Amino acid sequence: MNEIILCKYGEIVLKGANKKFFEDMLCRQLKDRAKKHGHFEITRAQSTIYIKPLDGDCDLDGMFDSAMHTFGIAAVSRAAVCEKNLDDIKRVAREYIPDFLENCRTFKVEGKRSDKHFPYNSMDLSQIVGGEILSAMNGKIKVDVHHPDVVVKVEIRETAAYLHAGQFKGAGGMPIGSAGNGLVLLSGGIDSPVAAYMMSKRGLHIEAVHFESFPYTSELAREKVIDLARKVAAYSGDIYVHVISLTHIQEEIARNCEEDYFTLLLRRYMMTIASKVAEKHKCRCLITGESLGQVASQTLEAITVTENAASLPILRPCIGMDKEEIVTIARKIDTFEKSIEPYEDCCTVFTPRHPRTKPELSKVLVQEQKLDFDALVEEALATEYTIKAEAEI
Repeated sequence: MNEIILCKYGEIVLKGANKKFFEDMLCRQLKDRAKKHGHFEITRAQSTIYIKPLDGDCDLDGMFDSAMHTFGIAAVSRAAVCEKNLDDIKRVAREYIPDFLENCRTFKVEGKRSDKHFPYNSMDLSQIVGGEILSAMNGKIKVDVHHPDVVVKVEIRETAAYLHAGQFKGAGGMPIGSAGNGLVLLSGGIDSPVAAYMMSKRGLHIEAVHFESFPYTSELAREKVIDLARKVAAYSGDIYVHVISLTHIQEEIARNCEEDYFTLLLRRYMMTIASKVAEKHKCRCLITGESLGQVASQTLEAITVTENAASLPILRPCIGMDKEEIVTIARKIDTFEKSIEPYEDCCTVFTPRHPRTKPELSKVLVQEQKLDFDALVEEALATEYTIKAEAEI
């Protein structure tokens, strides 16, 4: 029995005259992902993408998992392909569908007849296929048309018929790259990987900048961040992480400036450096995991002061979320456990005992003038090296 994967579009169906652009992008991304799992044919018709294995060596389970992690897809299901005649449809209903219903008590069948030349309408198909399933399962399951455990679908398309039981929710969102390129400030914490995932879901192709402060931060801390990037890359595709040292900047801040301004001054350097890294790598915005009021550097006043040092728009998808909401997403994308591993990052060294929560820009600039700002920025940029965090899916 031939089995394929069916992927249903999400928001792409609303794109009108631009729909083909997004469809082509989504199919290219699925073809790229498919290379890891074997030789597949990927086609599309009627807001559905068909992923067909072309030989027995294809890893259908792996491809299904990859499709589930692909932004732009709303629902994914495994389906059996059969001929467009009633005998073959009934055979597949008896042989293929019961395995999907073993742990269910109720089901219903929905028929869809795109090919209007097929002699049975949608209602006929639902009744016929439902009867075959009931017979094959010997009374182990019942029909419930209102609140079924599983919906079985039989679809009559132009070239074939498809039967599948139960759709799995896809990643949703828009295809990667459809909204341009963005650079995420990626730390080892909970919030920034979530921010990267959320903006990637909206169609941004993501690169990352990570700031380290060796020897105050360790190689293990850096590896933690690369591992987080790999987990996000399961959705976003491979992420290039640009690593930059802030050691000398932090030492100069600690040596020359008032302690309660340390964090604000450091974050201003981060925004300036990140803007230059973004421009170098053709990213048109910065992305942070900031959540309003979560820590001292994320008050409205502090955000205003640090944003002043950036030369690109800053996207903050977590800004209105509380910690529980952010953690829920982190658990969903499997970054939470890695994020809470106890390795330091540059923001946890030289931390002031009493940071300014309502800073004034003019006073921050007075402190900043004690430093050779431009020279320190250029020195930091010269330390950049890049690590490719590859998707494991």
